[in-house]
Amino acid sequence: MEKGVIAEGMAPPERILFPPEKLCMDWQPGQSIGAGLYNMGNTCFLNSVLQCLTHTPPLANYLLSREHSQSCLQQGFCMMCRMEAHANMVLHSSGKVLQPLAFINVLPLIGEQFQRGRQEDAHEFLRSAVDAMQKVCLRGISDLDAASEETTIVHQIFGGQMRSRVTCLSCNAVSDSYEGFLDVPVDIKAASSVTTALKDFVKPEQLDGGNCFHCSRCDKLAAASKRVTVHRAPRVLTVCLKRFDAVTGRKICKVVGYPERLDLRPYMSEVPAEPLVYSLYAVLVHAGSTCDSGHYFCYTKDGNGQWYKMDDESVTPCDINTVQRQQAYLLFYVRGGFGRA
Repeated sequence: MEKGVIAEGMAPPERILFPPEKLCMDWQPGQSIGAGLYNMGNTCFLNSVLQCLTHTPPLANYLLSREHSQSCLQQGFCMMCRMEAHANMVLHSSGKVLQPLAFINVLPLIGEQFQRGRQEDAHEFLRSAVDAMQKVCLRGISDLDAASEETTIVHQIFGGQMRSRVTCLSCNAVSDSYEGFLDVPVDIKAASSVTTALKDFVKPEQLDGGNCFHCSRCDKLAAASKRVTVHRAPRVLTVCLKRFDAVTGRKICKVVGYPERLDLRPYMSEVPAEPLVYSLYAVLVHAGSTCDSGHYFCYTKDGNGQWYKMDDESVTPCDINTVQRQQAYLLFYVRGGFGRA
């Protein structure tokens, strides 16, 4: 939660677990691209996610400080300790290739559904990895309210808040509910660009017929309008393009455009006076026709603003035009981030 800002209808956190002012949002000048990662047998999904997380500036700066391990008392598996050791190795080994065994050997501890040697879904692994880091941040802390749970370093970086507003079409009564998020999944079936998909995401939905809303003021089922908007913007915005059919697993292979700079204002509950602009810093790509086959790789940006294609062992420089021509699956944007082009 931003300091001094309390969203209407939401209780403020009772505790701040990680003060947001401690975050360093920009790369240290001259931070070079990290090492490549060996493919240990169908581990491209894991490699590409790790590269995107390792090259997320505020997370990388925290991991490079080794602040977590200096106070961690966890016995056994700790996702944050492993990410910290990994980021320090990768970002201090530019030009080399490393083995991501620290994660491959504990895949079921990151997510019980994962099996070594099997191609997995990169978005599912991202969610599991970030959730595993969040659990570490909450370990040993009891009696936390929900708002306080969303003040860990994980949520201070990746977390935002959605507002779902339902308006009764009979009496105009308004009902708001709020939910935290760590990424935004967008439907691309009818969209040619991410900005169009986001417009569709916040477009009002009619609730009628068998899907009517129970209005407490009318005390009956009534037709209503529902609109979901971003209520609190994250510092790092992760957008998932829904390329895979949930039933068949088949992929939507069409090209969907995505900007290098993204202004989040049109999708907010309350439009801020100043632009809320994000800069693209990583793109995760899937090549193939189904979610459990094909190949994953990514593009990330270093501290000098240079883009690189990171394809397992291979790390090669490229330009933004190449980056924006990909069939993106996951997009990573950082708020601001315009210091170097």
